[in-house]
Amino acid sequence: MAKARFSRVGFILAAAGAAVGLGNIWKFPYITGLYGGGAFVFVYLITVMLIGFSILAAEMFIGYKGGKDAVTSFELVAPEGKKSWKFAGFMFISGMIIMTFYSVVIGWIFHYIYLSASGGLPTSMDEAKTTFDTLVGLSPLTATLWHLLATVFVAAVLMGGIKAGIEKANLILMPMLMAILLGLLIYAMNFDGFGKALAFMFEPDWSKLNSEAIVRAVGHAFFTLSIGLGTMITYAASMSHKQSVFKAAFWVTMLDTLIALIAGVMLYSFIFQFHAEPGQGPGLVFKTLPVILTQLGTTGTVLAAIFFIALAFAGLTSAISLTEPAVEYFIQRFHWSRPKAVIVNTTLYFIIGISAILSYTKTYGAAFSIGGTPLFDAFEFSTDSILLPLGGLLIAIFVGYVLPEHTREEMRKHHRVPLRFYKIWRFSLRYIAPAAIIFMMLNNFGIIKI
Repeated sequence: MAKARFSRVGFILAAAGAAVGLGNIWKFPYITGLYGGGAFVFVYLITVMLIGFSILAAEMFIGYKGGKDAVTSFELVAPEGKKSWKFAGFMFISGMIIMTFYSVVIGWIFHYIYLSASGGLPTSMDEAKTTFDTLVGLSPLTATLWHLLATVFVAAVLMGGIKAGIEKANLILMPMLMAILLGLLIYAMNFDGFGKALAFMFEPDWSKLNSEAIVRAVGHAFFTLSIGLGTMITYAASMSHKQSVFKAAFWVTMLDTLIALIAGVMLYSFIFQFHAEPGQGPGLVFKTLPVILTQLGTTGTVLAAIFFIALAFAGLTSAISLTEPAVEYFIQRFHWSRPKAVIVNTTLYFIIGISAILSYTKTYGAAFSIGGTPLFDAFEFSTDSILLPLGGLLIAIFVGYVLPEHTREEMRKHHRVPLRFYKIWRFSLRYIAPAAIIFMMLNNFGIIKI
């Protein structure tokens, strides 16, 4: 039986769905607020284009050339005598670790959709804090049920495989996500706060830029593009042979960045309109925004529901992509059926996710902590600060140094990459990306501080 492959549009939307997630609509706006707006955005955009795009294209190239799961693709693409590089393919485990808490956060979003629909959104900051803290720390059963719903949705999509599952879901969810965000942005244009949001996002205040902001920009480029996880290797293994890796990586990077910027401008338009503080941190979406929107009455409640639905779409498309590499590995390496691989992997992260939920509770928190750090935070730190950058570093070294020089001719002829762009890409993989990643990791551990 011929291998199922994405259509051209299907691959772009699936890969963009993998990249566009909670990092774009939840994380990017709040870290932009924490680090002063325009200066951070400028560094982030430079980082995405010089480092993020380079590694994304490299990861897609491995999958395109290997045509298999992440482990097998590394093994097939590696030159003779260097087949041990197959172990780099186990970076897909990072995606499964992320899913232990990512699915929980999607569950929180489902809860806020329910609150929006039932008229239960908080109307004051004190009430907002109580609502969120109750969900996270006092109602583990509620959080677990929403976490289960998110897991079931992901499993149901993955059961359909490449065409009937992943591509079909992204052909529906991604256009709906973009339509909702554009609609909210157009609505926000009517606010006086819209001009302030544009100024905040795109007029850099260099005095607020420090080494920590630069490190966060580099780290977020990895998180938001879903690189270093084996996801793009797995997806690219099923892309059309007529498609260009470079062009696909470009469009995914552009869509991902555009959605992040739209989300940021839209959210800060509401924030400045109602005189809220931009540097609210992670609580921006779950605490500040609901209170702001309830001030608009029924319209605000509807807008809140629409926004959280968009956030859920973004989270679910990424969740699907985070799980598929593990599913594909067990199908190809151990010849499991797709239903068995899906059920085993989703059940595994669901069960571990319950421990992440319990780690935030007062009653069970101590039992589900590592050195006093809740498992939820430990999982997030290990992936965001260690495993994702390490995966990106391995990809950069593999394509930049390990692959033979004839890669240049393949990229130029088949993927239609002009020589000057190839040279810039290769230089980035060999020097810029590794140096930035190593600096970021050392900074995260306090070894280097500027």
